[in-house]
Amino acid sequence: MHTSLLHHLVKTINTKMKIIREQVQLIHFLLKIIFRSNLLDQIQSKSPSLEQPTDLNFQKFRVDELPIIEETEKLDFRILLAEYKAKHGKDLKPVQRRNGKRVPSHIYCPKCDAPHAFLYDNNGGKGQYSCKVCETNFNIKNRFAKELTFRCPYCQHTLSHIKTRKGFKIYKCVQEDCPYYVRRLNELSDDARVLFEQKPHEFKMHYIYREFDLPFTDLTCNLPSPIETVVDLSKIYSSPQVLGLILTYHVNYGLSAEKTAALMYDVHQVKISGQTIRNYARSVGAHMQPFTTYYPYQLSDQLCGDETYIRVLGSWNYIYFFFDAKNKIILSHRYSPNRDTQTAIKAIYDVIRHYGKDIPENLNLVVDGNPIYLLAQQYFQRHGIDFDITQVIGLTNEDPVSKEYRPLKQIVERLNRTFKANYKPLGGFGSESGAIAQVVLFSTFFNFLRPHSALEKGCIPVQLEELNQCQDMPSKWIKLIQLASEFKYELPAR
Repeated sequence: MHTSLLHHLVKTINTKMKIIREQVQLIHFLLKIIFRSNLLDQIQSKSPSLEQPTDLNFQKFRVDELPIIEETEKLDFRILLAEYKAKHGKDLKPVQRRNGKRVPSHIYCPKCDAPHAFLYDNNGGKGQYSCKVCETNFNIKNRFAKELTFRCPYCQHTLSHIKTRKGFKIYKCVQEDCPYYVRRLNELSDDARVLFEQKPHEFKMHYIYREFDLPFTDLTCNLPSPIETVVDLSKIYSSPQVLGLILTYHVNYGLSAEKTAALMYDVHQVKISGQTIRNYARSVGAHMQPFTTYYPYQLSDQLCGDETYIRVLGSWNYIYFFFDAKNKIILSHRYSPNRDTQTAIKAIYDVIRHYGKDIPENLNLVVDGNPIYLLAQQYFQRHGIDFDITQVIGLTNEDPVSKEYRPLKQIVERLNRTFKANYKPLGGFGSESGAIAQVVLFSTFFNFLRPHSALEKGCIPVQLEELNQCQDMPSKWIKLIQLASEFKYELPAR
């Protein structure tokens, strides 16, 4: 009996050990899976993301109308001193410094330009001063802010400067009895009102205005973006015919520099490196930029704009295209690392610059729902330039405006796809200059060399008589480079 019991016990132990060994093997297998999964996640997290940038929900951003802008009256301290003498029969004496509070010599009154000799130090060297001539109080940090006063268009109270961001300042109406604030408050549902009391920062309830630090004179700079070059076109070793062939393969057909170099050797027995081709392309882009940007294009009334992506140094950057949808002409190709309002302002200026001082009263630009274009419109309104912005929002025609203008939006989106198909084989760019040069070359090819089936008889958008005399595409590229050398342009003064 004892032997039978012992035999049964040994059998039970062996069965349990077998189960334990199987469980240990399963645990080891699962640990390998977990380890490999974590390792893969680490590798993916360290590698650059190749996904498209996420589109932003632009409807969360509200653009308010322009504020009431008042210019501070400028006075002349010399005239004020003369009036004081005529009234009192004696000169107004400078401030006597009995307490040792001196005012730096570079400080002057922002209203009447009185020098430091007529300024009081109001708070012991902490930056607040008072002018003895015109009785104006000011602070050293914001003495120029008195030149303009922004008032809320709804309650006429002075806007408060609440934040300073890169490129712009934010002003806000803080009055809780402002009609704008009251209306926004009444529009809230019961649930939204409860959330507003808990998280007021998530709601835009007050009137807000953004003032951009972009002087209008900066828009009249010679070139949209600088292109750094390492090759002088007048001193390259290749012949003009070889340069024309390189541009034809690299730009017209969108071949990478390496494939272009291989094609030049396999077909034409010309040995050239891919880096040399990139250097040539950058130099030609810099050479063609004034010609393509400032050429006197004839514009229609069908103008549209959009942003598209371009990969530079492993990250996504942006190209702002503005396009004549009827004549198939690229009017602006601004590059920017960010999707910002200042680049939108510059891109729109590239369009209206072609009109000079005769901007049409019915000028209308069709864009997407990005609010930066409305902010750009406000910027130009402040400088006396008026035009309409029509925003086509979403992918479906949910309103009459979208239904009417969506064809223009689709046309500029097709331009974006054409550009992407042209540059994607290049695999991105290692510098901003290389990216800008490629965009300039694409725009030059698109406007002056590429036939369009939508035009009559498949014509080229901008037909030049000099190019019609050329026999082949390489010769046309060389002729374009020559025309760009002879091109003279003047920036319109506004």
